[in-house]
Amino acid sequence: MHSNTSRRSFLQAAGAAVGAAAIASPSALASTQVANLGEDAALLARAYGALHPGLYRYNSPAQMDARFAALHNSLSAPRSLSDTYLAFARITAAVRCGHSYPNFYNQTDAITAALFDGRSRLPFLFRWIGERMIVTRDLSGAGLEPGTEIHSIERIEAKRLLSSLMPFARADGHNDAKRRRILAVEGIDRFQAFDIYMPMLWPQLVSRGKVAVFATRPGRPPRRIDLALMTPAERLAAVPPIDTKPKDAALWSLDRKPDGIACLTMPSWSVYNGSWDWRAWLEARLDEIATDGTRGLIIDLRGNEGGLDCGNPILARLIEREIAPVVNARRVRARRVPDDIRPHVDTWNKQFYDWGGRATGPRGDGFYDLATSDDDANGGMTIRPAGKRFGGKVVVLTDASNSSATFGFAQVVKSGRLATLIGQTTGGNRRGINGGAFLFLRLPASGIEVDIPLIGYFPPGAQPDAGIVPDIVVEETPFDIAAGLDRTMSVAMRAAVGRDGS
Repeated sequence: MHSNTSRRSFLQAAGAAVGAAAIASPSALASTQVANLGEDAALLARAYGALHPGLYRYNSPAQMDARFAALHNSLSAPRSLSDTYLAFARITAAVRCGHSYPNFYNQTDAITAALFDGRSRLPFLFRWIGERMIVTRDLSGAGLEPGTEIHSIERIEAKRLLSSLMPFARADGHNDAKRRRILAVEGIDRFQAFDIYMPMLWPQLVSRGKVAVFATRPGRPPRRIDLALMTPAERLAAVPPIDTKPKDAALWSLDRKPDGIACLTMPSWSVYNGSWDWRAWLEARLDEIATDGTRGLIIDLRGNEGGLDCGNPILARLIEREIAPVVNARRVRARRVPDDIRPHVDTWNKQFYDWGGRATGPRGDGFYDLATSDDDANGGMTIRPAGKRFGGKVVVLTDASNSSATFGFAQVVKSGRLATLIGQTTGGNRRGINGGAFLFLRLPASGIEVDIPLIGYFPPGAQPDAGIVPDIVVEETPFDIAAGLDRTMSVAMRAAVGRDGS
């Protein structure tokens, strides 16, 4: 269940002369009125209707028809590029699929410069705890200590900002914890949803190049603080994200903690484009802890949306007999991409244009069952014991970021009782998610790209509209952030040495 964000570099150089890229300057491009947008709305409706496997998982056909009709009406007259981008973000978010959105990483250089650049970045990192904006790191030098609560920005209440942005945030089903998580600013990725959508939705907040915030710092009375906004380059220099590391850089670490505990920190499984041999690195570390007397292993997946199924080598060290964790049916909406859509899409694998004999059907519900590329009766997803088995206690730390491959890993771990899950409920959705293969739809009038996941994963029976609930739920508080306390890790340390009562 691969994340589309792992294909970030695929279209960055593609389509540079498409649509709006012909306009001279980035500043003009953002506000220039784009014509013929009804064509884009019609193409998006046609492509999603023909190919998106989760279009009606959380919406009825009548509901989506009404949404697309409203989109077409709203784009019947010329609109600015920023308003158009927001319109596409809103309707794709309404599908309630965590892999459907106008992908930040797949836009042309011209659109990226026009919509994502500029002095519009807040000079601090933060998380949402409920509806409260809590600073986790100050980049301003203005004394915004971790734990500071930002009550308002330019007199707009923080909770109002959050509420206005939620309809644009991608997530599966009604898992709003994932939406709040994706609207945090934590420096994990080069592009972050809050940074993209907030300036377009609230341009008046960033128009001065600085903002006045009303904040309460730990142990101090509320006060107004004036902050200079940052450019994307300044933010990236202050907080280099994972995807700016060298191609051969190790993305994970194995740290030794007291009481014979090892902590494997894996902030991302998006390892497609690098030259780092992640599997060799991981197998070597797993060999170490299996033979050196390590009592417990903590696997920290917090902040990790997914990527490759990097958890499978870990699972192979925890099981005594083979397991077939993926029981979800794999289905696609069409055996091949319709001819009228084909000129407008790209991808990295030509098989995605035409599944051929791998897609059997159609079924009574119109879907096609999708086989895998091998003869394994369990869909090629069987995991067999391999390597030196780790016999110690295993704890996995989760949060709402875990929504693709990491969601699947958490699901296998919990269903097989292979480890103790600790933290917050995952992203993703037990009702099924979409992913695995993608097309990148370039809308010709605007030049905006929108991702289309092609494979739907459907559980064998009715499931709740929710993520995976950990065995031990730990909620973070502003006081923890202010004190520098990682409460989830503290609970995990006790559990890893058998002090959690399990």
